[in-house]
Amino acid sequence: MTPTILDGVAVATVDAAGTEHAFGHVVIENGRITAVGAGQAPKPTGPHTWVDGSGCLVTPGLVNTHHHLYQWATRGLAQDATLFEWLTTLYPVWRGLDAEITHAAASAGLARLATTGCTTAADHHYVYPRDGGDQFAALVEAGKRVGLRLHAIRGSMDRGRSHGGLPPDNLVEDTEAALLATEQAVNDHHDTSPDALTRVAVGPCSPFSVSAELMTGAAELARAKGVRLHTHLAETVDEEDQCQAEYGCTPTEYAERLGWLGDDVWLAHTVHLSPDAVKRLGATGTGSAHCPTSNGRLGTGIAPVRDLLDAGAPVGLGVDGAASNESGGMVEELHQALLQARHRGGPKALDVRQALWLGTMGGARCLGRDGEIGSIEPGKLADLAVWRLDGLDHAGIDDPVAALVLGPLPKLKLLLVGGRTVVDDGELRTASETDLARDLRAAAERLKGTR
Repeated sequence: MTPTILDGVAVATVDAAGTEHAFGHVVIENGRITAVGAGQAPKPTGPHTWVDGSGCLVTPGLVNTHHHLYQWATRGLAQDATLFEWLTTLYPVWRGLDAEITHAAASAGLARLATTGCTTAADHHYVYPRDGGDQFAALVEAGKRVGLRLHAIRGSMDRGRSHGGLPPDNLVEDTEAALLATEQAVNDHHDTSPDALTRVAVGPCSPFSVSAELMTGAAELARAKGVRLHTHLAETVDEEDQCQAEYGCTPTEYAERLGWLGDDVWLAHTVHLSPDAVKRLGATGTGSAHCPTSNGRLGTGIAPVRDLLDAGAPVGLGVDGAASNESGGMVEELHQALLQARHRGGPKALDVRQALWLGTMGGARCLGRDGEIGSIEPGKLADLAVWRLDGLDHAGIDDPVAALVLGPLPKLKLLLVGGRTVVDDGELRTASETDLARDLRAAAERLKGTR
């Protein structure tokens, strides 16, 4: 690859020291960052690609720690429902999922993430209808099609309504079959290389759709395979009440009982945590995927992000499924995270740089990749977002990070994944947006029975 130089650009490195340059440069070679500093870049000695970064801010590519990409085919449904109402409404629709629908929905969702600054996405796919084809492979292929780093989480459910769960019985898997399929997904798709585009994690859906046997078996499988663990936890008061009624403990206590706290685990939502639960997540290094827009859409509450950070827990941001976050964009979550933290804890609960940290290094920590992505430092992968801040929308905001987090959604000048261009001047370059939209419309119509 020809070296690329981003020159004359404001730089927010998000490194441990919080280094920033009002006028700086970043040099990329062979997919990695080789130099970052103040002032103009040193003149290269050979062929190179030079990018004029004037009026722009470069940040690490954003890291999305929780998503359900298949849900892009069911946006706009159950608009005023609680989480449990929303799920019971949509489970019957999702019975119609197949590999073609999942691929179309995932491709469109990943494209939206890319055009909003995301370079790495963790997707939790847990719905596997009978005769639905190889949906997990379809998800992985969507990641390759769009060109983002994908942490594909092989989810599962084995607790249907007849056993006190929420999903219909015909939408859950047998426990042993789910574990075998999860192991096969890891064997087929997990890439351990430092610059991997595809990694696999193990992710039983949630305590109200998964048996204790599947939770413990999944944890044992993941640790035997050396991959990470992910599930939903403490999202709603209903979950808290159900857990107390069934197990006599809180969701966090239940997770710890089953071996589901640790520095190889990150949990989605963690809204309803007691002070003791916050301390346990911090003490064990268990991560939290904070999904502010989705939590607001479903009215589930506001996660104690400031408390988790103070306790030492890794906290990243998640977009969550498009059926509970119709926007599906990543950069918006920086703004929403800041607003929700301040609504809960006052104006000093989270500042703009901490919001950016959540969306970059915080997410990288949750995914176990903070040595590879999440900051702009020599040796790290060149996953970078270059934001245009020189137009009317951001004029007069002298602090570029404040412009990004507090101002209107900016347009991307450039999105690089491993130094390769994914978005250029706001447009996806790895796939046709027209084709993606056409495929998504057809998939949504077929899934909802309107075609």
